[in-house]
Amino acid sequence: MKTKPVVGLMLGDVTGIGPEIAAKLLADPATHEQAHVLVVGDSRVLRLGMSDAGVQFPFVTVSSPERADWTSEAVQLIDLHNVDPAAHQRGAISPEAGRLAGETLKVMTDWARLGLLDAVCFAPLNKAALNRGGWKYNDEHALFAAWNEHEGYYGEVNEISLFSTFRVTSHVSLRQAVDMVTPERIEAALSLAHETLRAFGKSTPRIGVAALNPHAGENGLFGNEEIEIIRPTLEKLRAKGLSSEGPFPSDTVFLKARRGEFDAVVIMYHDQGQIATKLLGFSEGVTITGGLHTIYTTPAHGTAYDIVGQGVAGVGAMQRAFEIATKIATERMAKRAPALAAATA
Repeated sequence: MKTKPVVGLMLGDVTGIGPEIAAKLLADPATHEQAHVLVVGDSRVLRLGMSDAGVQFPFVTVSSPERADWTSEAVQLIDLHNVDPAAHQRGAISPEAGRLAGETLKVMTDWARLGLLDAVCFAPLNKAALNRGGWKYNDEHALFAAWNEHEGYYGEVNEISLFSTFRVTSHVSLRQAVDMVTPERIEAALSLAHETLRAFGKSTPRIGVAALNPHAGENGLFGNEEIEIIRPTLEKLRAKGLSSEGPFPSDTVFLKARRGEFDAVVIMYHDQGQIATKLLGFSEGVTITGGLHTIYTTPAHGTAYDIVGQGVAGVGAMQRAFEIATKIATERMAKRAPALAAATA
């Protein structure tokens, strides 16, 4: 029986800092103590990342996840030989690079669904490159949901050391977001928050909920959504055992979370939470695709075209993304262990 999860590591969009920070992650012995790491991509991109990062480590190519040798000290790589760094301008959006990044993640998703990978951790992508490269979704989360044949709610989760955020709406215009604040989506986001935080080991999560309008609507003066939609929905959910506090105005709820009063905040729209998490934890923020069978994690920052190739990209968020993927995968393995033991008895 496996003692450590197998985490697939994707090197990110070749035009950005992904290869560099992936190489820095792989060069750290602590990475391999946590999980079996299977790099999926192109050996030329891995070498590029090592050159940018100024690190060296041995790696070997294997033909499939089943062929990985976890007794070896060499990094295990499945070389798809699909991305030639020389064919892409660094520090600029490349639709072809976006297409190939999606292609690599699709291969990894298929393996995860077969049980050959326990989690997928990927270095930064570029959403515009993915879309222009033929993956016609607003973001990678919608792409992952389609690949997993997922039905029902899923959502982007952002995690920093102080707290996590969960979204009622995400990558849509602000005008659309207001109309999408519904009881059903609030319940789905709050349910996902409870489920995810329990996977993090928090048995009784403390969750704050942000209001939509300034001053939480100021008793209807600045909008009625809190009175007519958000507060009644939270009261019904609390009666069902789905605990939360709020809704609180956006300009106070994150102060409470920073003080440690909440483990997470459920937000109504994208920037409401992103401003707070990036201000308080840009170098450590992690994005998780919540609600899917396959575990996906990535740094919350982007491809950082302004510093590509300089060797100065911080690895902190990449390390945390890997740690969280490993933690969730390990938790799932522990839950499955009794059933597996019974089946083989």
